[in-house]
Amino acid sequence: MGEEKAKSSSSGATAKVWPTVKPFVNGGASGMLATCVIQPVDMVKVRVQLGQGSAAQVTKNMLRDEGLGAFYKGLSAGLLRQATYTTARLGSFRILTNKAVAANEGKPLPLYQKALCGLSAGAIGACVGNPADLALIRMQADATLPPAQRRNYKNALHALYRIFADEGVFALWKGAGPTVVRAMGLNMGMLASYEQSVEFFKDNLGFGEASTVLGASAVSGFFASACSLPFDYVKTQIQKMRPDVDGKYPYTGSWDCAMKTLKSGGPFKFYTGFPVYCVRIAPHAMLTLIFLNQIQKLEDSVGL
Repeated sequence: MGEEKAKSSSSGATAKVWPTVKPFVNGGASGMLATCVIQPVDMVKVRVQLGQGSAAQVTKNMLRDEGLGAFYKGLSAGLLRQATYTTARLGSFRILTNKAVAANEGKPLPLYQKALCGLSAGAIGACVGNPADLALIRMQADATLPPAQRRNYKNALHALYRIFADEGVFALWKGAGPTVVRAMGLNMGMLASYEQSVEFFKDNLGFGEASTVLGASAVSGFFASACSLPFDYVKTQIQKMRPDVDGKYPYTGSWDCAMKTLKSGGPFKFYTGFPVYCVRIAPHAMLTLIFLNQIQKLEDSVGL
């Protein structure tokens, strides 16, 4: 009798915990799966932003000089980033939208409320995931430095340890400001447009489930790219900068970087590498949302 009560109590506790953690588990898993597919394009995108030439030139040089494995350099950091950043942002977005729908008496949310949920979830995810994001940028940029200046990170954990040991714990959040702003823009574009597009394709156009998910994810990928690239450019410049011989950094902060970039290259400078960035962000957003949908279907089929 006592054993049955214990089992019932344990089952009840699991039943209460799972609905809370489920959006976070699903978000992280879908992001990590998408990253495994997109990592090579992301590597090319970063090097284009670092000024190494066009996407075609960068790809050709990487294959010639470093081999196929160069396209997966930093994968461990990318997976760690998804396990932190995407877990937090997608999980937070679902929790926030569920609460907003409940407050709205179950009615569909207007676009501005979806955008606010996306902005908030992006900020939460970026704060959690910034150390992994910094490690990813450092690992991808390391091979572009002269041999004497390379940090030679072995993996994501080694990069995090080196940053912590050499620069202090707060260095793990270097570039957090632009990372948070970039994540807010990306999430607003990606998640709000996805939710709105699902409603439009399903209710107004009568699309089936597969075509709705595919179409809505494509729309969300475009808006995620358009809303986030300027912030991503500034974030990359801040995170990769090194002090000169006098110990001075080229930028004092995100605003200084943005103003100097605007002065030297005009507004379109922020969209350096846009085709590659769009090719990288849009498919990643699409794959993340498609994987998320499939994971949710699988869980429903087994009663989770």
